Amino acid sequence: MSSESRIVKLFEEVLEDKYIIPICNEEEQRKRAEEGFKKIGTLFGAMTPDVKEASIRSYLGYVASVNHQNRVHAYLVVMNRMVALNIIPAKLLCDQIMGSEKLTYKNQCFWIEAFQLVRKVIGGIDYKGVREIMKCCKEKALSFPVNVSVNILPQLHELIELIEHIFNRSACLLPAYFIINEIKKTDYQNMHWRVSNLIANFIEEFVAVAQMLSIIGHSSMLPIVEHSSYADNLIIPWKLDPDTLKLSLRGNLPYDDELLQCQARLLRFVLQQPYSRDMVCSMLNFQKQQKQKCAALEEQLVWLVLNAMEYSEKESQTTSGTGPNGEHDDGVSSHTQWVWLHLSSQLIYFVLFQFATFQNIVNTLHEKLAVRNLRRGRDHLMWVFLQYISGSIQKHSILNFLPVLKLYDILYPEKEPLPVPDYNNPYCTHQMAPTCIWIHLMKRAQTENYNINRPIPIALRSHFDYLQQLAMPSNNPTLFMGSEYRFALLCNAYSTQTDYFSRPMQALIDTILGNSKNPQASMAGGGGGGGQPLPTAPLSMRVLDSLTIHSKMSLIHSIVMHMIKQAQNKNSIPNGNNMAPALVETYSRLLVYTEIESLGIKGFLGQLLPQVFKSHAWGILYTLLEMFSYRMHHIHSHYRVQLLTHLHSLASVPHTNQMQLHSCVESTALRLIIGLGSVEVQAQLSRYVSEPKPPGNIVSAESEELNRALILTLARSMHITGTGSDPQSSAWCKDLLQNIMANTPHAWPQHTLYCFPQVLNEFFLQHGIPKESKQLLKKTVDEEFRNWASMTNENDIIAHFGMAVNPPLFLCLVFKMIIETDAISPVAYKILERIGARALSTHLRKLCDYLLFEVANSGGGAHVNKCVDTINDMIWKYNIVTIDRLHFDNVYQVRCFEYRHNSLKPWFDHWQICSNLREGPCFLRELS
Repeated sequence: MSSESRIVKLFEEVLEDKYIIPICNEEEQRKRAEEGFKKIGTLFGAMTPDVKEASIRSYLGYVASVNHQNRVHAYLVVMNRMVALNIIPAKLLCDQIMGSEKLTYKNQCFWIEAFQLVRKVIGGIDYKGVREIMKCCKEKALSFPVNVSVNILPQLHELIELIEHIFNRSACLLPAYFIINEIKKTDYQNMHWRVSNLIANFIEEFVAVAQMLSIIGHSSMLPIVEHSSYADNLIIPWKLDPDTLKLSLRGNLPYDDELLQCQARLLRFVLQQPYSRDMVCSMLNFQKQQKQKCAALEEQLVWLVLNAMEYSEKESQTTSGTGPNGEHDDGVSSHTQWVWLHLSSQLIYFVLFQFATFQNIVNTLHEKLAVRNLRRGRDHLMWVFLQYISGSIQKHSILNFLPVLKLYDILYPEKEPLPVPDYNNPYCTHQMAPTCIWIHLMKRAQTENYNINRPIPIALRSHFDYLQQLAMPSNNPTLFMGSEYRFALLCNAYSTQTDYFSRPMQALIDTILGNSKNPQASMAGGGGGGGQPLPTAPLSMRVLDSLTIHSKMSLIHSIVMHMIKQAQNKNSIPNGNNMAPALVETYSRLLVYTEIESLGIKGFLGQLLPQVFKSHAWGILYTLLEMFSYRMHHIHSHYRVQLLTHLHSLASVPHTNQMQLHSCVESTALRLIIGLGSVEVQAQLSRYVSEPKPPGNIVSAESEELNRALILTLARSMHITGTGSDPQSSAWCKDLLQNIMANTPHAWPQHTLYCFPQVLNEFFLQHGIPKESKQLLKKTVDEEFRNWASMTNENDIIAHFGMAVNPPLFLCLVFKMIIETDAISPVAYKILERIGARALSTHLRKLCDYLLFEVANSGGGAHVNKCVDTINDMIWKYNIVTIDRLHFDNVYQVRCFEYRHNSLKPWFDHWQICSNLREGPCFLRELS
């Protein structure tokens, strides 16, 4: 006899004894029931798990066939007893009950008793098992008809009782978050109204939680896209799912319906903004190291292209001087031109990093344009595609670009050739873009031996013939820059063909070097040979915009190579340390283009600067640093921090210990430090502290002023981002502060520490340094001045006061010398030269301390005026120090004393006026 049969027979014997043979003695009845339970328990206990599961399933099937509620109740009471005795696991019993095919609301007896049993034993099941039971309850609820008759209300009531028991937080059966997560997966609106009402009330309890985890009106908000050097994209709340473009919300909570919709409008808005590519990557959680295709991004790029074509269509209809081919008298000045320039930049970036596929974009555009008559912007569209094709066609197969040919059929259907555009108008490069694409495709097909069985469209034949004629050197023996754009047409069309490309590119280089054969030009060579002036007119932005990305990359590569060559041969050519202003300005303009970042700013930091420094071309280095300080804007923060580490390395080299070069290095470093955005500080500086092998040192080894500026920038960042009060979140900066104090130990006054964030305040209170006695400083200066007056041998004077081991008090002596004698000895200049620019900063700090002590203890009056006149003489008459360096070192100390000495007010007002003569007062205000 099988186990299932033995169980059923044994249950029947027990139940027959109980219900068929009445026993008046309750004690006897209890004993016989206990014996029956014991037999059943012994039988189940001897079974393997598989046999036990099969036996329970068979037993429940037998019970479900009993059409007597009391007997069904009695059968299931036995199972309840087995669960209580830990003979049958509660989860196993509930799984078999809920999974039984006979558990339907039409089987009233079994349904009611089964749900009552599950409700009794569900407390012995873990939360995962309870979650499965709740899933089964949802399925059972969906089986009820919409209109429940009276005879099945008891079944519905039992189901609702079990669901309410699971929902009851006091029962602790299943975390409420798991419950709502399962609820939101099913459309509960199709259930009976009582079940739907129960679920709706439970969901309503989470509305407040959803509001706490979301932003009110978030779907209607649009971000402000900052320039690329501002890293606000790291903390934006507009995170989207890359597949659905829905907001990434925490949990499956009852958020507002608007927050759960596709945010295509948001992504389009951000894509339309300049400098938005980093924010788009942050919104969609793109990683440059991973090849992550995003179909949703491709759709929005296509939408932007179509929107730009529609805008071109409208603008062309309202613009005077517009020809049948959409020619503009001044196309570059129109808003449409800038829209297309930005669109080409976005397309190149996202396709280059393989976030979007070029073929998919072209194919989708073909489908959209095939049913729409949008041709006014066709030249702009082809210009955008030319940007990508010219730069990537040599790296990819011709098959990747063939879909572009389908666009020719719908965009250029003319049966007559279009006229050759005016090559004095920059818009001609856009009009010739489709022909340039055709030339690139034919050249690549020829290289791969691929046969393109189609002629050039009739509309473009005149353009094609013109470019071929223009490319022949015999037809144009010389090319020079003027008001024409023929050279740009040649560069764009033949950038992948060296034979034709070198001549127009050389014409561009010669223009900014002064080697042009233009008879109207009177500019000299790039080296300034023959005493002729260097060219000053750079390539205009219109000219640069008329070049493709591939041509710009070739141009900037040629400029960098020329700079490196000039630095290496600086001693063999006239004016070797002086670069042509046209060359420098053109280079700085090219660095603005984010599409050529690999050869632009990366090449500047990784190739050009090291080579110039290696060649000891200090004049060129000075020019490059000045260019970066005053001409380069919106450079990404990690590039600026990288340059800062390079400058700290340069500052420690003996060759840079020259006054003008050292001042340039320090001022550039200062601009880099104070230019860091508040959000960027922790993101960038922590990399140089926490990494095992940091890429460089962001702390100056000698300049206390730069390190103070770094601390003030860090304090400003903590105040604005709200991270200065939590020691744990700001623990990374302690290593940075310790490094600063190890290199340049210094202290801050109490009123400044009071304004510092908590982390910085506590650090400097714990790492205080002893204060220097100002009386001792004055005594030492007086003693050194007596030594100066007593020494007569020039060599002894230079040896004594120029020694590095002596106290850095020589500027104090010069100050006292001018006050006492109204003159300065020529020997002082020799000593200053021996001290060097780097060590002079320490002397200058001592002079500031000494000067403030003198003024603070003078009582005001004539002596203060005398001190002001002496400082003016040191700056303007004797050229000992510069006003910006003195102001840089002095304002901090002046502010410290001003709070306690009103006699300094007129003197400080004088320095406030002087500060307006130089850039950088924002930093001085920050110091104060």
